[in-house]
Amino acid sequence: MSFDYDVCVVGGCGHVGLPLAITFADRGLKVVIYDVNERTVGIVREGRMPFLEQGAEPLLKKVIGKTLDVGTDPGVVGRSEHVVVVIGTPVDEHLNPTFHAMRKFFDRLKEQFVDGQCIILRSTVYPGVTEKVRQILEATGKDLHLAFCPERVAEGKAIEELTELPQIVSGCDETAIKMAAALFGRITRSIIPLSPLEAELTKIFANVWRYIQFATANQFFMISTDYGLDFYRIYDALTKDYPRMAGLPKSGFAAGPCLFKDTMQLAAANNNNFALGHAAMLINEGLPNFVVRHVKQRCTALGTKTVGILGMAFKGESDDPRESLSYKLRKIFEYEAGHVLCTDVYIQDPTFSTLEEVIARSDILVVGAPHRAYRSLEFPEDKTVVDIWNIYGKGTSLT
Repeated sequence: MSFDYDVCVVGGCGHVGLPLAITFADRGLKVVIYDVNERTVGIVREGRMPFLEQGAEPLLKKVIGKTLDVGTDPGVVGRSEHVVVVIGTPVDEHLNPTFHAMRKFFDRLKEQFVDGQCIILRSTVYPGVTEKVRQILEATGKDLHLAFCPERVAEGKAIEELTELPQIVSGCDETAIKMAAALFGRITRSIIPLSPLEAELTKIFANVWRYIQFATANQFFMISTDYGLDFYRIYDALTKDYPRMAGLPKSGFAAGPCLFKDTMQLAAANNNNFALGHAAMLINEGLPNFVVRHVKQRCTALGTKTVGILGMAFKGESDDPRESLSYKLRKIFEYEAGHVLCTDVYIQDPTFSTLEEVIARSDILVVGAPHRAYRSLEFPEDKTVVDIWNIYGKGTSLT
């Protein structure tokens, strides 16, 4: 069968799908994005990125309307040889993975599929989900080939990393593996073949490992602070010219849409017998409470003070607020302090204040996200600055 498009990225205007679609289109493939968000589709059609992604917008302007189309018509799915699906398995309010969204998605989309297509799952999924999706597709009676090729890039660096990092390719049959490997071979020279379950665990292990690394640094930070010591004097001594400690990250809010979720998915996959993951969750999620407790100990009459939070994104140089612990910090301070002000370089929110107003009106300033724009700031001497990231090189001000 002849297809109009080489690739259709479903849900392709988001952080996972759009950089991938742009990269495929930049390599000469005919790509179409199908997305139900009309506002975001309109932005992409204009050659503008709807979120921050280094190096993406010039490439988008180069390919849009040429090798990259974007629209809200699901009919393009059936006109594409490869269909990349960027929907994962979330966790619910009880921290259990949920499959019903994935099932509902494929039940709705399967009518668009046609014989000969390669369907590629791209987002992180609960171990065993690829097999469940295979069963859904098999029940259609169509000749479909299912692959799981997890994304492995850091948000904000996808354009760079998509072509530099190895791509993991797995499939439910040999045709799926060959088709997916040939597709991703257009953007990278390194392909790592695995079984679907191996690929699912490879992806989830990577995210959980990062989450545990951050928890280790945050636990060390808490212990040092409780001893009345500046963690970063110890950190510098640990890591300076000592290669065995090179993997220790700095302390800070470990958040975002992936790390916490995937740690809980792995715990659920192992019958909740994952003490290391649960401990990491308690440490990382407990850091905002720890910060507020120590601020309360240091600052008398916190209930009369104004606290300003600099940066509400889940990490530096990002405009993504999803699962950001700065919002949890705000909630706790709203209970303990007299007033809370928030600002962010990249996030537009009518409830936020300008950076200048936050600095002027706040008695206590807390760095929530270590944006580069904050690194050159100078504060009046009467301000208490809490810098758990140590972007100012003066310690955390919690001791």
